Amino acid sequence: MTLILFNKPYGVLSQFTDRGTPEARATLSDHIDRPGVYPAGRLDRDSEGLLLLTDDGRLQARIADPRFKLAKTYWVQVEGGPDDVALDRLRQGVTLKDGATRPAEVERIPPPPLWPRDPPIRVRAAIPDHWLRLTIREGRNRQVRRMTAAVGLPTLRLVRCRIGDWSLGDLAPGTWREA
Repeated sequence: MTLILFNKPYGVLSQFTDRGTPEARATLSDHIDRPGVYPAGRLDRDSEGLLLLTDDGRLQARIADPRFKLAKTYWVQVEGGPDDVALDRLRQGVTLKDGATRPAEVERIPPPPLWPRDPPIRVRAAIPDHWLRLTIREGRNRQVRRMTAAVGLPTLRLVRCRIGDWSLGDLAPGTWREA
């Protein structure tokens, strides 16, 4: 069994080929030359951080399938001030267009030790930004971004730092290692 921990850079698709647009977009094949492994779950093109790849179908299902409720933790830079009301709403679960989310674990944190993002996030002088550590146990499409937006805190930067027992550690963007 092979398990790869990959630090997916911003702008990279969570797949090995791109059939979506005529212009070429970065994919996993630009970073990982390892036949037979596939992503266990997804990470949006505009999100960064930990992506697991494996050649084991059972492990892939255990990581990606929401029935297993595997914790996924993110560092989330949000626009605005995360007050207790907004954080409590996230902790209780919020209602999105596709239904209510499971409760999240969330806390304010100081800026995490991250690499510069290319391109940098949009900064507005009149609106502060803050960092949260947010853990969910499901994985809907763009769920964290939709959850923070639902409580009035648009996401500026999203970095997945942990999936279950596996963490990003000191992996630089675009690099990987076997677990």
